[in-house]
Amino acid sequence: MTDIRTLASQHTVSVPEDSAGMRLDKWLASALSETSRSRLRMLIEQGAVTIENVPQLDPAYRVKSGQTLTVHFPEPDAALPVAQYIKLDIVFEDDSIVVINKPPGLVVHPAPGNPDKTLVNALLAHCGESLQGIGGVRRPGIVHRIDKDTSGLLVVAKTEKAHAGLAAQFAAHDIDRTYDALVWGIPQPTKGRITGAIGRSTHNRKKMAIVTRGGKAAETLYTTASKFGAVAAHVRCTLTTGRTHQIRVHMTSIGHPLIGDSTYGSARTKLLREVGPIGSGFIKAFSRQALHAATLGFQHPITGQTVKFECPLPEDMQSLKTTLANETKKRCV
Repeated sequence: MTDIRTLASQHTVSVPEDSAGMRLDKWLASALSETSRSRLRMLIEQGAVTIENVPQLDPAYRVKSGQTLTVHFPEPDAALPVAQYIKLDIVFEDDSIVVINKPPGLVVHPAPGNPDKTLVNALLAHCGESLQGIGGVRRPGIVHRIDKDTSGLLVVAKTEKAHAGLAAQFAAHDIDRTYDALVWGIPQPTKGRITGAIGRSTHNRKKMAIVTRGGKAAETLYTTASKFGAVAAHVRCTLTTGRTHQIRVHMTSIGHPLIGDSTYGSARTKLLREVGPIGSGFIKAFSRQALHAATLGFQHPITGQTVKFECPLPEDMQSLKTTLANETKKRCV
């Protein structure tokens, strides 16, 4: 059994007989499972790993039975984004992860055009010192994103070990994700599977599209939950992959773009006539794509327990759904 003694910001480990001959970075990653192999490799190359008090700078060095290794962890650097208080709807939180119901309009990560007032800024303020650091920086671990104008569930890691565990599940497509969408028209068939690799559009680099080259395989399963005359439908989409704008691109590809999606769809004039001036005005005023991350399930990266979270439609989408139902019903009477 590996002997581990923790001293402040350093870990001392002894190599057991059955680990002799393993690469230094690989063995340390197994001995210190809370730290990623890439992070340990970086520490080795920086001289932060010593063997019998002598720095070992080669991650490929083969360890020997009985050797004593010490890993010196520097204090996490301060996060570059500033902490900003923004009210968050916390669905679940423990020492390792936090699950948030993100409102529409909130950007997940700082980027050109959105340098602050993002979810990351809000989490820095909310979590404070409970963030143990990702890759040597005290910051939340973003393992997946949802668009600025998409609402719903998002999981964020607070520790490096949790970040690695969640990232592995997302990479293996082992995450259970279901989205609610309000789309133009009624999909035919009402239940099905959409496939098509997604990549940058060759016509508009700001948009994604189904492409024949250079894209990533994508699959969306959909089922129609309710219909509003011939005008619109409430569709539930389950992702077996997670590509940028996947649902928006896939639903548009079968002729049923999301209501409010100014990038991939537009108001359907003929269908708007079917809901009269009240319904038409409400739909035109809906200022985002009608998309909500409704369920999120995964294996907790620390406890191993299977967890699943659900979040009902936000008020704006529920109001849109009610308006569609009422206005199409009037015209059937």
